Amino acid sequence: MQTIHRLTLEDALVLLRAAEAEAERIGVRQTICIADDGAHPIALHRMTGARLTGVEIAIAKAFTAAGHQRATHLFNEPPNGPALPGNEAFGIQQMHPGRFTVFVGGFPIVYQGQVVGAVGVSGGNGEQDKAVGAAALAAFEELVAGAVPA
Repeated sequence: MQTIHRLTLEDALVLLRAAEAEAERIGVRQTICIADDGAHPIALHRMTGARLTGVEIAIAKAFTAAGHQRATHLFNEPPNGPALPGNEAFGIQQMHPGRFTVFVGGFPIVYQGQVVGAVGVSGGNGEQDKAVGAAALAAFEELVAGAVPA
């Protein structure tokens, strides 16, 4: 038998708040999606002024990170990418049409070696999306260490 850990809505909101605080700090309007281990959104927030297209993109980034159990930007770096003709990852973005993405900004949430969910961030450039995603992941680490109340 295997123990399965799951994110709760309360957990997701802690991560979302941390991500939003980082987005505010760096001055970018983001859409943030926290998904469960099945890649289904638990919490989704489009900050005031964030791009309308960011909702679907953030969901797709979280879907990809949870479903493939790796950060989306890794599909643009060897050995997994770039997702160009002749490389191993070529065509992977055509799987799950409209849901799988190789854009920077999707990050798996890992607990005790198990992917329990993912963060998808859209609205900034690659470095901004990484920073906002990293803030959510740092909040998760603090949460599981007991440093952040749910």
